[in-house]
Amino acid sequence: MVEDVNENTTVFPGEVIKDVKAVKGVTILGPGLKRNEDPPNTLRITRAGKLQFKPPNIYWVSHNHKRYIPKRGDLVVGIIVKKAGDSLRIDIGSGEYASLSMLAFEGATKKQKPDVQVGDVIYGKLLNAHREMEPELVCVDSYFKAGKMGPLSNDGFVFTVSLGLVHRLLDPENPILTALGKVFPYEIAVGMNGKVWVNGRNTKEVLTVLRCLETAELHDDKVIVELCRQSK
Repeated sequence: MVEDVNENTTVFPGEVIKDVKAVKGVTILGPGLKRNEDPPNTLRITRAGKLQFKPPNIYWVSHNHKRYIPKRGDLVVGIIVKKAGDSLRIDIGSGEYASLSMLAFEGATKKQKPDVQVGDVIYGKLLNAHREMEPELVCVDSYFKAGKMGPLSNDGFVFTVSLGLVHRLLDPENPILTALGKVFPYEIAVGMNGKVWVNGRNTKEVLTVLRCLETAELHDDKVIVELCRQSK
């Protein structure tokens, strides 16, 4: 049983966190945890990794797994592997391909469809993700607006990182992406599936981003920020 919620404590499935902190009775749970009914005010670990706690009431388990299990609402980076009529098949790194309708883009109609081809990179959101059904992607929100979703430039580069690093990068307070932006301008799309698309002014800058993110798999944020400063 785990009783201390110190950051980076290694945990395993079945272990229990006691004396969970809450704000007005609310505790926010991230990946790798579920709530216990008995005993009360405890959480159970559902996957191995490092326990993380962010004051005042956020808990999650980070890990370096690269296997992605689709979840409804996730924003993912995928690659078109097949076109069949009005349907696209997208590789999102899960056990099976996701489907994406040609009509699920902003402004798309039966007569006017996006010009996408096999090999193109897509940034979209999972509309459905059930174990018994293939994942379904869309590139519009509930107001049928694309926002930042849709086809990504073929000038960019796609690579895979661990799901633990994805959660670090998507934390608004994480300094890595900001530190890189102070070195040179770049574009990035981070998918919850561990796929990352990066585009920069030239190949050297893209490879610098890649090198920093690869290093981030093994080191903490302070080391990566210093590496970014040295890249200036």
